[in-house]
Amino acid sequence: MNSYNSKTVSRIIGILPRVIDYWDRTNFIKPSISEASGYGSVRLYSFTDLIQFRVAKFLRDRGLSLQKLRKSLNFLRKHLPEIEKPLARLRFLTDGETIFVLTNKNSEIIDTLDNGQCVLIIAIESLVKELEGKTSQMATEKTYSVTVSKRKFNVILHPDLESGGYWVECPELSGCSSQGDSVEEALDMIKDAIQGHLELEEELKKERIAKRKAA
Repeated sequence: MNSYNSKTVSRIIGILPRVIDYWDRTNFIKPSISEASGYGSVRLYSFTDLIQFRVAKFLRDRGLSLQKLRKSLNFLRKHLPEIEKPLARLRFLTDGETIFVLTNKNSEIIDTLDNGQCVLIIAIESLVKELEGKTSQMATEKTYSVTVSKRKFNVILHPDLESGGYWVECPELSGCSSQGDSVEEALDMIKDAIQGHLELEEELKKERIAKRKAA
């Protein structure tokens, strides 16, 4: 099972990390895989959690307040207790004032706020495909070319979905790797690592020459 930390969720969904933190602390959307347990701990979310975030953002972007979203979820948890994560499992409709839910009977619509008229349906399937595309793209390693000391090196960038950011390696130089929070930072860091690796090689070369001369 893939897991995603808050930083990765922020990049995929397009919401601020502080919003993710607030939604967790207020029990709106909590991480399914690993909750924060103190300083230095990491929240880890599942793909189902990503769907919840995406649906919540969709509804918020259409004018629904967080208060109304909470009220709707409380209604659903009370009346449909068999559905563990309503935001990821149900089909929603909204007119910007209220939230409607389609049950497994297509003809049955639940008005979770008891007012308004539905004019817009959330296509959950489309949102899932969108998220699958984004997560697949983020999980794909990419090869870049960097120049250090007038030499070109191919480096491989690996997204780190669990810890966030990226780690990058230079296959040409054994053991030469680094990391960064963004692609740009990771590439800058691997340049520094390559430079350090080359300087160390030069030092060792000089030492070997000096030993041969001394012998």
